[in-house]
Order: sequence, then structure tokens, then C-alpha cells
Amino acid sequence: MKKLAIFTAAALTLSLTACSKDGGDNVSDENGGNAENAVVRYLNFKPEIATAYEEIAAKYKEETGGTVIVETAANNTYEQTLSAKMATSEAPTIFQVNGPRGYANWKDYCADLTNTELYKHLTDKSAALTYDGKAYGIPFMVEGYGIIYNKEITDKYFEMGDKAVQFDDMDDVDSFDKLKALVEDMQSKKAELGINGVFASTSLKPGDDWRWQTHLANLPIYYEFQKNNIDLTSDQTKEITFEFGDNFRNIFDLYINNSTVDRKLLGSKITDESMAEFALGECAMVQNGNWAWSQINGISGNKVTAENIKYLPIFTGAQGEENQGLCIGTENFLCINSQADGAAQKAAEDFLYWLCSSESGKKYVVDSLGFIAPFDTFADAEKPDDPLTREILDWMEDDEVSNIPWNFTMFPSQTFKDDFGAALLQYAQGSIDWDEVKRTVVESWKTESEHLDS
Repeated sequence: MKKLAIFTAAALTLSLTACSKDGGDNVSDENGGNAENAVVRYLNFKPEIATAYEEIAAKYKEETGGTVIVETAANNTYEQTLSAKMATSEAPTIFQVNGPRGYANWKDYCADLTNTELYKHLTDKSAALTYDGKAYGIPFMVEGYGIIYNKEITDKYFEMGDKAVQFDDMDDVDSFDKLKALVEDMQSKKAELGINGVFASTSLKPGDDWRWQTHLANLPIYYEFQKNNIDLTSDQTKEITFEFGDNFRNIFDLYINNSTVDRKLLGSKITDESMAEFALGECAMVQNGNWAWSQINGISGNKVTAENIKYLPIFTGAQGEENQGLCIGTENFLCINSQADGAAQKAAEDFLYWLCSSESGKKYVVDSLGFIAPFDTFADAEKPDDPLTREILDWMEDDEVSNIPWNFTMFPSQTFKDDFGAALLQYAQGSIDWDEVKRTVVESWKTESEHLDS
């Protein structure tokens, strides 16, 4: 499990010496109160699991009498929604930050969780967001993403007598060059394979472009930080050169040039559509995380069976990628609002501990949320058994690969991501060249990093 390099070691040790903590009262000891009648408001980060959280809230009410109100921010609007909600009488009691950057923005609202039961049962306490020896954010899941592929379709390709590649199994694909050769030959044979394209449509509609301007962008940033030995807690992260930008372009071009739709139409495509294309067997591959199983499995007419859903690393042509694994980590750190009254804070703590310790709560975490939960309250048998999560667990336990940590938690702002996404759409439509994309990435990163200090 080594490679829970997942929690970007240095970033999550968080020296964050520039940040101070105001109002760090301990939820359990000092701000206690009668939590029995307190209302907990939870602002959820992921729209795709909103229904599951609403069911959890209902079950919690049934078992404990406690009231939890779940609100969910739309895709790519969490920071804006959180900012708006914090200024009202309905401010969330439980909210989420996405790592060091998020904590820096919301440190004045993050209660000290060091003495909570949730923190005590965290398997790896170094994974928490800490400052001055105290925990202010607790990871609630481990997730992973990569290229999901339909083994039934790739097997059909490998059985073709006129295939162009010299290998016979997806296990042999360990570099961008091999992936490119495979994909382009499959695209030329899409009619025989019964698909509309190798890759699902690349959703570049603003608000749905997070798989590219955040998740895919993680790889070039990771390689840049790694090559230059960047200290993730230092000012070295305030500027980037995007020196692995052409590697990003390698895989991005492969996606948009071998897709179910023309690249000029991608500005109208959303994630739900691309996942439906994969579920219905209209394509062979799609980039997404293990959370996508509920989307795939929930599509009416789904043709992809669980045993045929597999993962491939996102290869970009970087040196040494033959040993690269999936991108595994977390951006979900749960925080309790230190500005809420003591009873509400205690009620929030009780709810979170119920979710990761009670039989009902754990069942929801595993079966409905599909989380790989990093708490010792979960036995080995209490792990999600959906095919994508099983794949993530297998990659985590493979000692021969190096999984990629989630460095996108270091991205300076949502504005940076939006700028990147807008540039990618213009590039896909042919309005700007790749050099302009690279300039946008470098300049927006620097500008937004400077805003963090102002």
C-alpha cells in the first residue's frame, strides 16, 4: 500500500507556516453542548453521490434522531457555493476543502479535529491536513482515476487478423507509443468493432471539463514537480513552466482525434454523455475515476459487464512511464465549521463518526458512496466491491508500479482551471495553437498564485 504516495506526502504534512489559525477550539472538549437537537448542514462536493447522501441522512435520522441536511454544489461551483453559504444563517456545519490550498482559504472556519473519534480512527494520521500539530481536515476517502476500458471490445480487436500492433493483450500496453498505436488502429477499424470511436467524447463544456483541466493536468504538473524536486509546502509552487505540456498534448490529442464525435463539437459535451457512450458500448475507453461506476451501472441499457471493466494508466510519453500506475489520492478533506455553535459542531462530529463506525453507516460508505475509507473501523471485507474500485485496490497493492499522487490539490484556484479549460476548448476547435494553451497555463498559474497572497 506503499503508494499511498497518494497523499502527496510533503503537501499534506503541511507546514503552511504562512497560515494562522483563529478560533481553533476543540469540538469535543470545549465546544460541546446538547447535540441531540442540533441541525447539521453538510455541503457535498460531488453531485453524482448527492442521492446517496440524502439516503444516508434519512437513515441517520431513523437510527439516531439526528437531523442532517444535505446540500450539493453543482459541478465546478463548490468554492463559490461555499463562499455564498458561509455568509448566511444556513452556513454548512460540515464542508470540504481540497488540500493545502483549500485549507489556506478556509482556515478561519476549520475547527480543531485532533481529539475527535474520526481522527483517532484515521489509519494514517499523516494524511490529515495539519497545522502546528493539530488536524483541521480529515480525508474521508481514497480514490483513483485512469483510462477505463471495455475488455470485451479490446479483446475483439486483438483477435483481428489484420491488427497493426505487435502485442496481443492490454497488459502489454505500458507506454504512450503503444497506446497511440493501439488506439489509432482501433479507430480505423471502428466499424468492424461496432463502436463510434475509441474514446468517449471529451466533455469540454464549461463546468464539465474537470477531467482535463484538473485530473489530466495532474500528470504534467506531477512530473514537473518531481523532476525539479519541488517542495510542495514552499513558494516554489507559485510558478510553473509547464515543461511537460507537450506530454499533456500527446494524450489530449489522442482523446479528441479518436473520439465518438468530431473535436469541434466537444464544447457542447458533458460528462454524463461520455459515460453513457461507454456504458452503451459506443466506445472502448474513457478517462474517469472509480466513482464513475454508479454512472455506468445506472445507464438504462448498459452493455458493459463488471468483469470487462478495467483500468489503464494515463500514458503521456514521459520518461520512465513503463512503471507508472494510476492517479490515486484524495481531494476530499472534511472540515467542521468552527464558527457554528458548540452543539452543532458536536452533532457534526457525531454524524461523521456514525458514518464510519456504525454498521449502517459503513454499509452506505461502501455500497452507495463506493469509498475506499481510510479508517481502521473498516475491516478488509468492508471494502467496495464494484469493479472500478476493485481495480483501484489492485493497483494500490501492486508493488511493481508507482501510482501518481494528486498534485492538482496544489492548483492555485478554480479560475486557473477555468482558464485552462477554456484554452483547451479553443484548441480543440482550432481557434488557437498549442503554444497559446501553454502560455495561458503558465500565466494564469502565476497570476492566480499571486492572488492567493493578496
